[in-house]
Amino acid sequence: QVQLVESGGGLVQAGGSLGLSCAASGSIFRPNVMGWFRQAPGKQRELVATITSGGNTAYADSVKGRFTISRDNAKNTVNLQMNSLKPEDTSLYYCAVGVNRGGPVRWDYWGQGTQVTVSS
Repeated sequence: QVQLVESGGGLVQAGGSLGLSCAASGSIFRPNVMGWFRQAPGKQRELVATITSGGNTAYADSVKGRFTISRDNAKNTVNLQMNSLKPEDTSLYYCAVGVNRGGPVRWDYWGQGTQVTVSS
């Protein structure tokens, strides 16, 4: 059974920074894709950033240049460093692990989420 546990959310003022971490336990297939999603109340879930086992990254346009995703394959962790935060970044952030077999990533495992609130 794979379990993902996020940490690091909280309250920060606009322009500030926060770092999120996600630790995966259990038998995780490789290669895989690890990612961060977010969902605000009344809005659709949004893919924020992804990183492959080989370190290739991708970002939503709304966070490019401000967020950085990284991972430690030995520790099965994925991190999201968020800088220059804006009130519109306020959301529940989830980490996920999936597999890419040539088409869209199939996201198989999800964390419970950690709240990020950015005050103006």
